[in-house]
Amino acid sequence: MTNLAQLFFDAASLGGLYAMAALGIALIFGVMKLVNFAHGEYIAFCVFALIVPSTDAVAVMFLGHAPAPILIPLMLTIGATIAVASEYAVFRHLRRADPVAMMIASFALGFVIRNALLATYGGRPKAISLWPGLNTPIDVAGASVPLLQLIVIVTTLFVVTGLALLLKKTRIGLEMRAAAENFTMARLLGVRANRVITGAFALSGALAAAVALIMVTQTGVADVRMGGQIMLVAFIATVLGGLGSLPGAVAAGFLVGIVSVVLQAWLPLETRPFRDAFLYTLVIVCLLVRPQGLFVPTSAKPRV
Repeated sequence: MTNLAQLFFDAASLGGLYAMAALGIALIFGVMKLVNFAHGEYIAFCVFALIVPSTDAVAVMFLGHAPAPILIPLMLTIGATIAVASEYAVFRHLRRADPVAMMIASFALGFVIRNALLATYGGRPKAISLWPGLNTPIDVAGASVPLLQLIVIVTTLFVVTGLALLLKKTRIGLEMRAAAENFTMARLLGVRANRVITGAFALSGALAAAVALIMVTQTGVADVRMGGQIMLVAFIATVLGGLGSLPGAVAAGFLVGIVSVVLQAWLPLETRPFRDAFLYTLVIVCLLVRPQGLFVPTSAKPRV
């Protein structure tokens, strides 16, 4: 029973992290049909905003010294700002371009951000001690669970619930849903494109900042490549859930997290290094059976 409880908390926290990262991608795809591969670099940018710019091996805290009630909204603002700035500087000029061209532009933007971080901070991973007390284990249902895992689970539920209420109960949410279903018709009905797209990028950037805070607290490391690693998993979850489907992104994020943890726990020791190969094989099988993803967005359903 203890092992099952441990598996549950491990899977729920990892799945929550993947779900928030996938939501950031799905939000942008919903309104722009853009797979923003720079999203991973938004995460890395937010991580490095915590420390003093330096190529030294030892990290010196900058914003990371701020107390949590100040640091968390500040980081969410930084994430939203870098995402909105990228929309203004790059994607706004490509709205009428082919989706493939926009996707390539997102690759290029990510490359620019990554190399800017490399030039400013160097390529070596840096140790960061952010809220080390959150990694202290506590006993829950017989399982030894780090406090951070419980915070991740609660945060994910809060984010998903808040986003659902935003989309259903507010004007900007209604406009986002209308734009995701048929952007051209939504604009004809008075939906302001700039407002909707800027709002989507701001939410996506804030989610990237939340993921960055969780990752750096879990790992204690700032690495230029850390955003790209989770971006790959988040993109797979977005495709598996159904491109443009927010419920699908959340469900698939949790599913990928659960399968990852279960494989890590149950695979023989000699095959555990190949866990990701087994995971991606299962993803391929799922897409062969249901290529449209687990959830089909309303905009993708044929109309009679």
